[in-house]
Amino acid sequence: MLTIGYIGNGKSTNRYHLPFSLNRESLHIKTIYARDLSKEDWARIPSIHYTDQLSELLNDQEIQAVVVCTHLNSHFEFTKLALDHGKHVLVEKPFMQTKEEAEYIFKYAKDRNLHVQCYQNRRYDSDFLTTKKVIESGVLGDILEIEMHYDYYRPDTPLSVKSFSSTNSFLYGHGVHTIDQVISMLGIPQAVHYDVRQLLGPGRMNDYFDLDLYYDSPLKVSIKSSFFRIKSRPRFSVYGKKGMFVKETEDRQEEHLKLFYVPKDHPDFGLDLPQHYGTLTYIDKQGVYHEEKVVSEKGDYARVYDDFYNVIVDREEGIIKSFETLGVMDLLETGIKGCSE
Repeated sequence: MLTIGYIGNGKSTNRYHLPFSLNRESLHIKTIYARDLSKEDWARIPSIHYTDQLSELLNDQEIQAVVVCTHLNSHFEFTKLALDHGKHVLVEKPFMQTKEEAEYIFKYAKDRNLHVQCYQNRRYDSDFLTTKKVIESGVLGDILEIEMHYDYYRPDTPLSVKSFSSTNSFLYGHGVHTIDQVISMLGIPQAVHYDVRQLLGPGRMNDYFDLDLYYDSPLKVSIKSSFFRIKSRPRFSVYGKKGMFVKETEDRQEEHLKLFYVPKDHPDFGLDLPQHYGTLTYIDKQGVYHEEKVVSEKGDYARVYDDFYNVIVDREEGIIKSFETLGVMDLLETGIKGCSE
């Protein structure tokens, strides 16, 4: 059993963490800390102790690990504080504000024989897992190009922000997901071309990005997203020498979470229906043309917690590597420098 405490009691904790950590018998969620418990937008869970005294959580010897679910600008502070109190730490994405902060934290944890990792839950999206499985099957032959889109139509978000912030940006908040997916599958790219824009003009929020990641020739991965896409582009398009795979729709876990349709109570949580399946088109070894639907893999954000548990309790090697997180931070930090303050 791994006993956990949370720092932060907002949307991140209640929508993207607790539905999954509470769905694992190997985890005991003991305490949640929030600065102001009078400003609660989420119903309290009876089995969990809530406190506005951070020292109560940090000094609790039963709590072995802390999950940091606060605003990015406090990730470094709270992570270091938890490590100072001998706790392992799981940190919401983006991991830190800069690569320098991330390098410091990883070394700080290692020096204390503690484990710290980023909550990269989108590695366990069904659309990504399905696309990865198709690529690894070899049916497409040598891969030439991968296109990944993570589109929204939320113009009110950038319109409501009147000043530029590197960390309160579309690249940091959303690009972090797709960049990590690519790095987890293909490693650190050899070169990157950045097109990171402010569609509303200089000094406004970053609301668009288009990154080309180059690997061994001829493979290129394009990651694109915008707040102004009224109709989303395909989530994944993969082109190989022998065929292609297109996954139009995205993983449904977030869709269900927003409806409070949680995995503990619903066996069909996050599952794709046939209309969501991707289309695989290829020429087989006999030269025969095929076009078929691919049943989606099951996504499960709780697998991040499984990995966290396995590293701490079972002393296994972690799936989410520190060098991968540093690679993500490097791309985020470099990409956002192209914007105008």
